[in-house]
Amino acid sequence: MSGSGTVQEMIAVMSRNGWRITDQRRTLAQIFADHDGYLSPKDVYDQMCVKYPSVSFDTVYRNLRMLSEMGVLEQFYFMDGGLKFKGSCHSHHHHHLICLNCEKTLTFDYCPLEQNMDLPGNYKIVNHRFEIYGVCEDCQNQISTPAE
Repeated sequence: MSGSGTVQEMIAVMSRNGWRITDQRRTLAQIFADHDGYLSPKDVYDQMCVKYPSVSFDTVYRNLRMLSEMGVLEQFYFMDGGLKFKGSCHSHHHHHLICLNCEKTLTFDYCPLEQNMDLPGNYKIVNHRFEIYGVCEDCQNQISTPAE
């Protein structure tokens, strides 16, 4: 998802959740529409400050968390503990392969939790997600290719 479709979708979700659609929120939606990868709260804050120098980090962070709760953004904790956000890709159930070097993300549809599982305590799963961290083919090739 990218481009104005994503902006309009994000704004529609904000509106459905009772948010006032301000220029700042439109800009926030545009930042994610223009960026396919992951953005840390600091990355988003820095981009917002270009247009809105008085915006606070707390305001940006609070909006990111709320957009994540609405399902507009997905949040990921990377191996270093850093939190990053990305536009949601909930078109179908899938999981993510995330490159530790370049953060390129691939989706894959296989889900081991879709198997019948006998969970302890008669536990019922209502939602889940998981990410697999590794090194993508491009980064592997760069690592194994000696510098010229």
